[in-house]
Amino acid sequence: MPVQKKIAITALVPPELIYACGDETFDVNNVIPESKKYPRNKLCAWTAIWQEMLSKREINIDSLIVVAGGDCHNALVDGQKVAMSGIPTHFFFYPFDGSAEYLESQLLKLRDFLGGIKSPEKPGEIRELKDLGLEIDKKRAQGKLSSSDAFRILISFSDLAGDLDKFRETISSVRETDIEINNRIALIGVPPIYHDFHDVSQSLGLHVVFDELPYEFIRHSGTDIHQIARDYCNYTFARPLDFRIKFLQKELQKRKVDGVVHYTQFACHHMLEDDIMRSNLDYPMLTIQGDLPGNTPEQIKLRLEAFREALERS
Repeated sequence: MPVQKKIAITALVPPELIYACGDETFDVNNVIPESKKYPRNKLCAWTAIWQEMLSKREINIDSLIVVAGGDCHNALVDGQKVAMSGIPTHFFFYPFDGSAEYLESQLLKLRDFLGGIKSPEKPGEIRELKDLGLEIDKKRAQGKLSSSDAFRILISFSDLAGDLDKFRETISSVRETDIEINNRIALIGVPPIYHDFHDVSQSLGLHVVFDELPYEFIRHSGTDIHQIARDYCNYTFARPLDFRIKFLQKELQKRKVDGVVHYTQFACHHMLEDDIMRSNLDYPMLTIQGDLPGNTPEQIKLRLEAFREALERS
């Protein structure tokens, strides 16, 4: 039986293909909010931390997939630093124009890098798990799950926690409860680097009913490369802003949100999108900029509290 390899990813890469190639996926971002590392040389803390941890072999992986086109621009350079440290590295590019044919060509190159398809049944299993994820997202919006409990599951869909069976058990252990929702909030942008952000927001009376990026993790699927390419080509973070905004407008209306929190990361190109988001999303909006991992800073807590008060006055 072939040995399962640990394949690290720097942003969303279709886990269906990685598992179909007989390997396990590991999203390097998911360890950063709990990290105590503060790299000296950085623009974005997200990419600088995983670059340092991988280059110093503080995380054991067999190879790395860097999403270098569409999503994160800083990853292109930090990914090359990891490659120069000796870790086998593949650079993956999404099509800006949504071309399914181009994405299929990228997936075929990735398949070859991973050594070919060995477990063709895995994408079907992942589709079933993502259906459960969509149910979790729906229950949170209905007030049947806390925003923090739902987020911890949804964010893990980027790599399915590295083990499909264990992740299925984790999902089944989630218990419904009744949440009184007074302020329905959408959290757009990259996920906050603060590990307790959803708990803090909830304690301040802001119920996150929509997490933009984790929703991308659960809404795309496919059982073969052809299907995967035609679904993931609409990954909104890799598409033009007007495409992403139209998608957001529909999802925010569907969830009847009262306000929007736009989280931006220091030295991330997504910061430049804030003015455009404000001009096109007709909701009260709070923009928060984060930097290093840890607890949510007191200043941000005060701003969240003031935002809640503004929503309640309106």
